[in-house]
Amino acid sequence: AGRVAEINGKHNPLLGEPELDVRIPGLVVSGHLRATTDAREAVAEADVVVLIVPVDIDSGHRPDFTALDAATGAITPHLKSGALVIVETTVPVGTTRGRVGAQIAAAVGDARAGEIMLAFSPERVSSGSVLRDLATYPKIVGGVDARSTAAAAEFYRQVLDAEIMPLANAETAEFSKLAETTYRDVNIALANEFARIADGMGGVDALPPLEAANSQPHSHIHAPGVGVGGHCIPVYPHFLPTEAGGLIGTARGINDGMAPYAIKRLERVLGSWSGTTVLVFGLAYRPGVKESRHSSAFGLADALTRAGAKVYVHDPLYSDAEIRALGLEPPSSFPMPADALVVQAWHEQYAALDLAGWPGGLRAILDGRAALDPAAVAAMGIAYVGIGR
Repeated sequence: AGRVAEINGKHNPLLGEPELDVRIPGLVVSGHLRATTDAREAVAEADVVVLIVPVDIDSGHRPDFTALDAATGAITPHLKSGALVIVETTVPVGTTRGRVGAQIAAAVGDARAGEIMLAFSPERVSSGSVLRDLATYPKIVGGVDARSTAAAAEFYRQVLDAEIMPLANAETAEFSKLAETTYRDVNIALANEFARIADGMGGVDALPPLEAANSQPHSHIHAPGVGVGGHCIPVYPHFLPTEAGGLIGTARGINDGMAPYAIKRLERVLGSWSGTTVLVFGLAYRPGVKESRHSSAFGLADALTRAGAKVYVHDPLYSDAEIRALGLEPPSSFPMPADALVVQAWHEQYAALDLAGWPGGLRAILDGRAALDPAAVAAMGIAYVGIGR
């Protein structure tokens, strides 16, 4: 209800998204945009209904369909004949037809369900650049039948400037998004493996050779770091039916293991964790975006706590109450005395910090995102710890 009131009051509820501040007020005033918590009000006259609620994973890495099932159940009784339902939520292959479609048919009957078109079109946007990405990346579409594919493709042609890319069916479109996201996860794991190899060599910095390798157009190695966060990359590889020990599962294990690995590297510099205070920079999974889902900050805090350190997490995008609500402890003051700093997300607000004058005898900085100059940190008399650096 609070989010609905913001939108209808001509306010942007997503402050990290450029252009929304400008667009939302005009769209609300002109009557082109209206928010509601009433599913019947929203759906009864709608020609197109787009579902984009999250499907996450549970503690056993199994898909959690709670939100998608609830959303499908909320819209189904109110769908009019000839309506087009599009699932944009990333899902395991077969979900659009076998779960959403089956739920609609069970609720309205097979005959009426045949009057409702159903398609899958994956969202391919990143937090902080949604409108730009919508206008740039081809919009993939696949329906449960040819009529649904054509209707969904025509809808997106009317509302987007990007290329529309119809595929054979919903399952093909679902698979395309999982392949796209899993590629990135495996690529990051490869970069992390290169970084760990460089760490073992001693005196070899992994970043220059990776940058040099990427000067060849067929090489596109991503950046190593202390883990992979967000609502996409750490989640969607688990939607594929992969075998234990296979490439995809191994990559997930490498990326999930980077936070403990980084803390071990920091431990070699600090020695005993007894009485040690560590401040983590960045709850958000990446700079400038207020999104904490699956952030590496949680893995780092957990590894540090298990080691015996006292851990605090700071983020200029979050209030102290918001940080505590996520099970982490904000610093009582900032800057605060600390033995070590850990860079998880280097927000632009951190650029002006005086690391040389940090209170409390700062001994080491773990730079988990290659945000700092190692030589400059060392010149301050602070030990620099990097990933592959």
